[in-house]
Amino acid sequence: MGKLTRVGARPGFLDYLVQLWDFRQFIFYDARARVQSGTRRDKLGSAWLLLNPVFNGLTYYLIFGLLLHTSGGITNFIGYLVIGIFMFQLSAGSITNGARSIQQSKSIIQAFNFPRAALPIGVNLRELMANVPLLIAMLLIVLVAPPAETISWLWLLLIPVVVLQFVFNLGIGLILARVIAKVHDVTHLLPLALRAVMYGSAVFYSYERFIDHPFILTMMRMNPIFIVIDIVRDCVLYGRVPLWQSWAALSLWALGALGVGIVFFWKGEESYVRG
Repeated sequence: MGKLTRVGARPGFLDYLVQLWDFRQFIFYDARARVQSGTRRDKLGSAWLLLNPVFNGLTYYLIFGLLLHTSGGITNFIGYLVIGIFMFQLSAGSITNGARSIQQSKSIIQAFNFPRAALPIGVNLRELMANVPLLIAMLLIVLVAPPAETISWLWLLLIPVVVLQFVFNLGIGLILARVIAKVHDVTHLLPLALRAVMYGSAVFYSYERFIDHPFILTMMRMNPIFIVIDIVRDCVLYGRVPLWQSWAALSLWALGALGVGIVFFWKGEESYVRG
């Protein structure tokens, strides 16, 4: 008689990664199907994927650009603001939904046996797919909104930036998914934390206003979301190759978050069934 295995037992880490790889097609097709069906109940359908960040952008433009005059010293404030909002939203949506993926899928977890990391991975992949039209719209706005920018080969660098951003979002989502599965109250703190990150990412103001405050400036430059936004602005608005230090810092954040996230999530694998 073969050795019996406890239902829901945590496999070895390498075996766990192999199981996730075996589920790759299911994760991909499920994410694609959820993107296509996500807005069917709305009369405007998928248009809301674009309208939400556009309305946010208009709000920030009116409040910070016109009323508070944070646009001072920024030559293309519309492009600056649009890039900041769209790139931040990609991380905010992915991290928020990835963090809640386990808590919101208890019935599936208790009914089927599969590597639970497939849930936050699928959510992050879905968010990435849903945001591809937004990224295209972001570039179109930059092209047509005065002062209009011109297309450059540097725009191709958005591909590795978004890939690294996806990896970072996934890592943070994996960490928070386990935390929230254990302590649901953290969901109430998550929006506050993301809002603080947004304020520290120079979404609607120039980071140069802190040039005389080296500590604040250093903390801001260590913020991975700020690094993402800064790299994209360099490529799209300023036509310059981002510094290698920015690429190195973003790569370290992304790979570090994913490494810590997948191990931390795997260690809690058995607890998701009992939670």
